[in-house]
Amino acid sequence: MADGSVAGERAQFREMMEGTQEDWNIIAEHSRIFNKGLAKRVLDHLRLLDGDYGGFPVDRLEHSLQTATRAHRDGRDEEYVVCALLHDIGDTLGSMNHPDVAAAILKPFVSEENLWMVANHGAFQGYYFFEYLGLDKNMREKFKDSPHYQRCAEFCHKYDQAAFDPDYESEPLEFFEPMVERVFSKPKNSMYLRKKDPSA
Repeated sequence: MADGSVAGERAQFREMMEGTQEDWNIIAEHSRIFNKGLAKRVLDHLRLLDGDYGGFPVDRLEHSLQTATRAHRDGRDEEYVVCALLHDIGDTLGSMNHPDVAAAILKPFVSEENLWMVANHGAFQGYYFFEYLGLDKNMREKFKDSPHYQRCAEFCHKYDQAAFDPDYESEPLEFFEPMVERVFSKPKNSMYLRKKDPSA
């Protein structure tokens, strides 16, 4: 099975409780191959934001590119830049909770501080507009005791809220594709990863 010859093979159980080691070897190999395509699927989903303005001065894809470009040009590391690129990827399927969607996608691959930044950027971004919607612009203050508060506030101020300029020259999505591939090739935490033996 190491040669990837499982393409047409399928497990034989009708209920998981009937599964055998052979069944799960087949599934695990399919999963290994499928997971190699994750970065491409994420990028394909990000492309759905192209042309979706939602009333903003730039479309949602350009906003994402502009946020990531600003972070990259400011010298942020690759993982941070990928978080900046994908921070609003949840806009299509999670329009009422888009930060949660982005955080769920990124969670296995990024640091705790970057994950917290993505998961909570919605409340911090609201500092710049919530008052116009009848909401509390200081909603972010409920996080004031978090060690990641300043990181998220800075992300929104320097990169996110500033990324609606129709005249800004962003890098194209292709520029960021290798970064996304690299970040998504190295999961850091997942319930599906075997824990390494510390004595090994």
